[in-house]
Amino acid sequence: MDPKIEVIDADITTLDVEAIVNAANETLAPGGGVCGAIHAAAGLELAKECAMLGGCPTGDARLTKGYNLPAKWVIHAVGPVWGGGENREDSALHGCYSKSLELVRANELTSIAFPAISTGIYGFPAARAAQIAVDAVTGNIRAHRGSGKMNTIERVIFCCFGAESVELHEAALAALRSAS
Repeated sequence: MDPKIEVIDADITTLDVEAIVNAANETLAPGGGVCGAIHAAAGLELAKECAMLGGCPTGDARLTKGYNLPAKWVIHAVGPVWGGGENREDSALHGCYSKSLELVRANELTSIAFPAISTGIYGFPAARAAQIAVDAVTGNIRAHRGSGKMNTIERVIFCCFGAESVELHEAALAALRSAS
């Protein structure tokens, strides 16, 4: 059975899911935007654990505990800084979503919430990022359907910040469903 995919406008730090994704920087240090909010809500222990990981390359992801968050786990996905689209930004962003789902499966988690990775201070065009996010998640789900590979994922949330982001993610999902 395919997981339920939802698009919501909410504060990702309040969601009752097993894992939330942090739009992280390569050093995994507390930053601004969603990263700062996640670190603030989780407490100082999150920054201490992140410091022990030794960073994370762009397009990849790392797993930590959630500490004071409702989510038990935080997946730190390092999205690309937008440079005009000529520096493999699309594939790096796609990798953030795919690697996050691999961590979910490897740890037998059932639910995950993604923010709109790289669309804040990293400047990735929001419509393009929403399409990549939806393509990456649904493609990853299709790749595991009937493959015999472990698939524990029951629920995926695109947790947007604002109506515009919600509309972009819903439009990307609708376009995908109508093409199927």
